[in-house]
Amino acid sequence: MGTPLFQVDAFTDQPFRGNPAAVCLLAAPAEAGWMQQVAAEMNLAETAFLHPVADGFQLRWFTPMLEVDLCGHATLASAHVLWESGRLAEEETARFHTRSGLLTATKFADWIELNFPVTPTASTALPEGMLDALGIKNALYTGKTQFDYFIEVADEATVRQLQPDFTALGRIPTRGVTVTSRATMDGFDFVSRFFAPAAGILEDPVTGSAHCGLTPYWRAKLGKERLVAFQASARGGVLHVHQSGDRVYLRGQAVTVLYGDLLG
Repeated sequence: MGTPLFQVDAFTDQPFRGNPAAVCLLAAPAEAGWMQQVAAEMNLAETAFLHPVADGFQLRWFTPMLEVDLCGHATLASAHVLWESGRLAEEETARFHTRSGLLTATKFADWIELNFPVTPTASTALPEGMLDALGIKNALYTGKTQFDYFIEVADEATVRQLQPDFTALGRIPTRGVTVTSRATMDGFDFVSRFFAPAAGILEDPVTGSAHCGLTPYWRAKLGKERLVAFQASARGGVLHVHQSGDRVYLRGQAVTVLYGDLLG
């Protein structure tokens, strides 16, 4: 018998949309080098590794190249697997101990709500060459969160039409960069895309952790408490978000697309 392994599409209600994450259910802690090898083998934006502890689960996230401090879609995928597999009852809260502290997930019918820390944006100049690498001529705002650079552009069309030079962008020492604008399509408040070639991810399809900065930014700018976001990657994903104090609540859906046993 191997180690249970699932692949889940997060922030979507349809297979092959949203952001795929691998979820590896461990019986006990695993060695970091082995987890990194598994993540490289899976070759997805994130692979989550979790094992039971006294009051929840220990959770770690790895890209194909490195371990990260915060990941939304793989946390949502992990909670989805725990409920779907019967390891947690639907009325139970999923509690995850992580490098970003205690994170929780709660089930609301077909939706899962994550409780994450706010990562506010501070205005700053961008590294030399970043706008050129992204193909952006004019930025309305430039800043940085705890993890990533942050750029607002004039309109949704600009966000959707970006074709970055990933080689040039990957030379800039940062986890990633979020590009965002107000939404023009009906039913949404803002759109974004997220690029992280230095972390081994050219474009992340749907980035929960980026919305820990996007939510307070657009809440202040639009004067709305509850917002609906669309990440405009090729796969696309939908998030319902709101802020309370120093916490951001990210609500999304998830679909399991395959499962099996890891034999290595």
